[in-house]
Amino acid sequence: MKLTLVLLAFVGCVAAFSVPTSTKVKIADAEFLQKQKFFFEILYRVEDPLMFEEWIKLGQKLVVEKAQYKEYDYYMEKFYESYKYGALLPKGEFFGALVKTHYKQALGLFNFFYFAKDWATFTHNVAWARIHVNEGMFVYALTMAVIHKPEFEGFILPQIYEIFPQYFFNSKFVYEAEKFDYDVWSKLIMYEKEYKDILYKDVSEFSDSFYFYTKDWKTWQWWKMMGLGEHWYVEDKFFLRENIAQYNKDPKYAEVLKGLKKFYMPVDYTRDIDFFNAESKLSYFTEDLGWNAYWYYLNLDYAFFLDGKQFGLDKDRRGEWWIYNVQQILARYYQERLANGFGEIPEYFWYKQVEYGYDPQLIYYNGVGYSYRKNYFEYQTYGKFDMLYQVQSFFDRINDVIETGYYKTADGVVIDFRKPEAIKYIGNYLQGNVDIYDKYFFNYYYVLSHMYFADVDYFDFEVFPNVFLNFETMLRDPFFYSFYKKFADVFYKFKFYLAPYTKKDLSFDGIKFKDVSVSKLETYFDFVDFDVTNLLNDKMTFVDGKFVWDKALLARQARLNHKPFNFEFTIDSDKVQKGVVRIFLGPKFDEYGRVIPLKYNSQNFVQIDSFVYPFVAGQNSIKRSSKDFTWTAEDRITYTELYKYVMLASEGTYDFPLDLSEPHNAFPDRLVLPRGWESGMPMQFYFFVSPYSEDYEQYSNFDYTYESGVGSGTRFVDSKPFGYPFDRAVDEYSYFVPNGYFKDVNIYYVDTFAKYFEQKYVNYGTFDYSIVY
Repeated sequence: MKLTLVLLAFVGCVAAFSVPTSTKVKIADAEFLQKQKFFFEILYRVEDPLMFEEWIKLGQKLVVEKAQYKEYDYYMEKFYESYKYGALLPKGEFFGALVKTHYKQALGLFNFFYFAKDWATFTHNVAWARIHVNEGMFVYALTMAVIHKPEFEGFILPQIYEIFPQYFFNSKFVYEAEKFDYDVWSKLIMYEKEYKDILYKDVSEFSDSFYFYTKDWKTWQWWKMMGLGEHWYVEDKFFLRENIAQYNKDPKYAEVLKGLKKFYMPVDYTRDIDFFNAESKLSYFTEDLGWNAYWYYLNLDYAFFLDGKQFGLDKDRRGEWWIYNVQQILARYYQERLANGFGEIPEYFWYKQVEYGYDPQLIYYNGVGYSYRKNYFEYQTYGKFDMLYQVQSFFDRINDVIETGYYKTADGVVIDFRKPEAIKYIGNYLQGNVDIYDKYFFNYYYVLSHMYFADVDYFDFEVFPNVFLNFETMLRDPFFYSFYKKFADVFYKFKFYLAPYTKKDLSFDGIKFKDVSVSKLETYFDFVDFDVTNLLNDKMTFVDGKFVWDKALLARQARLNHKPFNFEFTIDSDKVQKGVVRIFLGPKFDEYGRVIPLKYNSQNFVQIDSFVYPFVAGQNSIKRSSKDFTWTAEDRITYTELYKYVMLASEGTYDFPLDLSEPHNAFPDRLVLPRGWESGMPMQFYFFVSPYSEDYEQYSNFDYTYESGVGSGTRFVDSKPFGYPFDRAVDEYSYFVPNGYFKDVNIYYVDTFAKYFEQKYVNYGTFDYSIVY
């Protein structure tokens, strides 16, 4: 929990400085708590029938009187017509946010939520949709409405991996969770202890092959290395997460968890015991819940079908921000590849085989498994050549436009593609959003490309689950990075035609780096409990009309993390002035140990922080911790805990702060650094200070203690291009300026599991809590 709300999202060009911890935090009133309770209950076990009588009564009909809406548009009319004629996507069917026939219905439902004039109309529609509308479509539309509806600033929804754990955990785990029964569980443990006592015996009786198998996988089946079986365990301590110590110090926290029975089951990523292919080695990263959730929320904040002017997204430079995020995701993925001995992200053209297959091992909540791709797969076997050629032509068109240098729209407007500000047109085009510069010629390519790779035709309605059809699942597949590299190539091609920055352009007169020291960079695998209570197959208990939330199911997973690290800057300034400090992290060598020239390496740098600093005349000593990064978030408080906090506050025994949870769209702090090597992985920082523009407006129209500021136009540190000064083709000489500083570092990976496969764990058969202290 941060009392200073993190403001944005990914790779570092967001908030200008850490919000002072003295900022007064708003406390929720009774009305807020009642509304918050509604959101938590309406999303409880969303694939099951609604069981809350209070909300069932509200959901008898959809409000269709136009006077109850700020706007009643075409999509709302079509949605209601589809409902009347039984043409809505049925409940229980797979919902794909990038299936053309699905997202149009989702847009209509979103509008019924978003344009509702008052809370009563909104809740009637939400309760109705919870009962009558496809579950995936309902969650997608509701989440987006809460993000964008101004009245709902400060409200918290469960994380997407808590609402639909099926999108994030393998089918084996989901089956086990759905079978969980408390009464049977207690007997199973007794029987397993009696009949499978091998799990609790001295490890010396195991053969050497067992240890060879586990040590090669590191995090693979970590529970076996502790002598635990693949079943549910009672949790008598606390939820595991990196910031749990803050909660344990709060006396109210014990009261919140009083009477709660907690059970956890160990789970790893969806790697096969035998290699499916070499790319499986990266599954701890590509299938990380925080990594995938970040992309999901980015694409809800700036959903491709939302009008930029209507929702204020154009003020946030939505297209430029989206394609910049794509570039940074690819850069961060490349860094993780290097940490594991891999090289460049493979490129696959339309006619080539995809060497690396992928089996997500996911199962949708209706019981249908996700489709998989074999090694050396050819997408052309799908047929659908008209769709394939259409997607190809979209890339050809934008490349032709960039090479030509201008574009004349259907209504005669000429756009100069040799100007830096034209990046907004490139970004809008690549995202395929509705702000595209010529809707007549450029439309639907983004949706069509994902439909093609998921083997979905233009007008398909009931489709098989595929990771490429939803934002929260597509980053799992290695092919995502190969395909999105084509997006980045268009981005780089546009930047190629812009003049590189000269040394004069990058110089900041009067500012000079004297030194930067960086503390040791260490990564490791720790443990976290993800709340999967929505999978619980158990009766719901009500006392005096109040729901008794007395059980929590937790998925305990090993995940990548890093120890806190610090910077100490020594910077000279010849006068009092403000500057923007940017921090970039990039590789030093390629997979063969060759130094990567900055000309080619600039696209591999990830911006990890940026902040405004008021320099004084003379020497400035600045200390900055990784804990101060304003765009990252620590582990979020769980669904179960939040609900119990709300109920406690509703009883008047707790003040519910609006900043209790981390923001939905912040990037996981623990993924800032690549895994590194035990011997130390060579990397490099680039520190850069640029002038701060006093006329740039920040934090002016949203309360940064609990709002994310989407659509405010004031989220970013300044008005420079995202990624500045690496946003253009690089002349390496120009970057050696007094206000720029390169620093070589090493990232060390600490193997926290070594003591288990080296047979040094003395409490074999129990979870090792010493590892989390």
